Amino acid sequence: MGFQWMAPSLDQRRRRLHLAPSQQLKELAPAIDEAISTSSVALVAQQTQQGYWCAELTADSTLESDYVLLQLWLHPPEDGVWNPPSKVRIEKACQSILKRQLPDGGWCIFPQGPSEVNATVRAYTALKLGGHDVESAPMRKARERALALGGLQACNSYTKINLSLFDLFPRQYAPSVPPEIVLLPGDLLYEMSSWTRAIVVPLSIVQAIALQRPVPAGMTVEELYKSGKKLTLPTRGRTGIVFSHLDRALKLWDRRGLKNVRMAAIREAERWMLDRTRYSDGLGAIYPSMMYLIMALDCLNYADDHPDRIEAIRQFEDLLIETEDRFQFQPCKSPIWDTSYAAFALGETGGADAEALRKSADWMLDREVRRKGDWTVKRPGLEPSGWAFEFANEHYPDIDDTAQVLLALQHAKASDPVRQARVEKRAVNWLLGMQSSDGGWAAFDVDCNWSLLNKVPFADHNAMLDPTCPDITGRVMEALCKRGLTYEDSAIQRGVQYLLSCQEANGSWYGRWGVNYLYGTFLALRGLEASQARDARPAMKRAAEWVRSVQNADGGWGESCAGYTRNKFVGAESTPSQTAWSLLALHAAGEAHSESTVRGVHYLLNTQKPDGTWDEHLATGTGFPGVFYLSYHMYRHYFPILALSILRNR
Repeated sequence: MGFQWMAPSLDQRRRRLHLAPSQQLKELAPAIDEAISTSSVALVAQQTQQGYWCAELTADSTLESDYVLLQLWLHPPEDGVWNPPSKVRIEKACQSILKRQLPDGGWCIFPQGPSEVNATVRAYTALKLGGHDVESAPMRKARERALALGGLQACNSYTKINLSLFDLFPRQYAPSVPPEIVLLPGDLLYEMSSWTRAIVVPLSIVQAIALQRPVPAGMTVEELYKSGKKLTLPTRGRTGIVFSHLDRALKLWDRRGLKNVRMAAIREAERWMLDRTRYSDGLGAIYPSMMYLIMALDCLNYADDHPDRIEAIRQFEDLLIETEDRFQFQPCKSPIWDTSYAAFALGETGGADAEALRKSADWMLDREVRRKGDWTVKRPGLEPSGWAFEFANEHYPDIDDTAQVLLALQHAKASDPVRQARVEKRAVNWLLGMQSSDGGWAAFDVDCNWSLLNKVPFADHNAMLDPTCPDITGRVMEALCKRGLTYEDSAIQRGVQYLLSCQEANGSWYGRWGVNYLYGTFLALRGLEASQARDARPAMKRAAEWVRSVQNADGGWGESCAGYTRNKFVGAESTPSQTAWSLLALHAAGEAHSESTVRGVHYLLNTQKPDGTWDEHLATGTGFPGVFYLSYHMYRHYFPILALSILRNR
């Protein structure tokens, strides 16, 4: 089996106490080389014949709960009896939900997290619809936990809206999403984040056309209302009160507004929605918008055999992982992200399989976005380029993915080098054109930061906007600097100043798309390191001190999703991915030979399995902060390879 890493004996540990960290790392070199080699073999083995990597991407139980509601929408009860053709799948969804119930009766939104009211209410509703006895122990405990968390009144807007579609929650207390939003001047729709856009447009059709759909006879969730707690429209601060009054006006408009205006809005919303299903694996290629698309097409009387309806359902169900004993939806798929990171990590090893990298490069080049998407509203003259997150989502190329693909293509050389050079040039120009006015980069859009929109009643999913963030900015700066840009270039200067301006008081950076401060800090530091900005050195030193200060006793690093709601770092058990991020942060800050680095390397070596992989149980990815989290099942494979390789190369 070759070299096997063995934990040092007591005598060896005592001797190493007298060695400098750099010397300790030299002694670990054979173990590091073997760890990189075995993990690289394991990673290459997961590559598909087409050249890409794509692991599972999973989340919480709300996706399965919403699936049950969708089936109720598509297959309403007759004479009070619900007998849907999908009954077997509904029960599988219910069993999947039950398996994740916590001992206190609730459901969490991230592994090892506490019960959360929306997940708990939605799970209870789905189970009750699925025929589970409300007096059974699981249902009784779920009901008690939901009430202890504030009941249905404490749920967010999307939970209330979904239930209101079936008259399970009063419509007057669920926020309105009017289809007229697509007709408003000033491109107001494009001041919302791309994912919110893709959700609210089909949802607006559903709200405008559908009367409440029927439920099985006797079905109610009144037992989830907390007694003594009033029902009100959600308000978000003083400005939110104004929007609440506007919401009441919209409900009046629903009943008495001009019908020709409403129909024009519905037609435009329908056109907008269907246009964005072309060249895409579903509207927005994410679960919520794809679900509402199906419901909207149903409202618009698209027949069961209509090609658009058939395709919408096919793409939605393609997110499902189903086996005999498993039923779990993915929120989306991550092939571009997984492929670019896997190729980048393998390339950094210096000894990667050239054929594996070539196949990945060819596959990535084939998926460059060449059509204009929503981003052109604010950048109409910019030539299209970039990459999406999913297999196909051409209306929404992702700035973060584009930067990471460029990093991967440094190592992955395609069959046609001339074509690769053209693609890379277009992608660099697109990234430069997508820099926001504050000097940072966002996920999909430019200057999508109109904070007033955070006050609208349905903005409580905490992702109404797409503001710039340190993690994406750091990655883009690294990619651009490795393409020849320097601190002499305005884009890099502005990026550096943006990062310095948003550093936290303790030296860390907030991570929008990964959990959390460890993620933001590692990427901000790599961007600053690539820029070689001298005025960034003090900030980088403070960041390294912070990273060292939150290291766990076992030598690794771990951070909980709970930090998003507490607005501070919340430690957790060590994970391979977060340990790798921390090692990359220390390396970027010039601390590659520190004692903390040695301890972190020991953690990765000690926890690697014989097959070259690592286990990881926590969610380290972020969808909507405080609301929805992601478990990237390949993070534990490629991030340790990347960290160990970069440290070894140093």
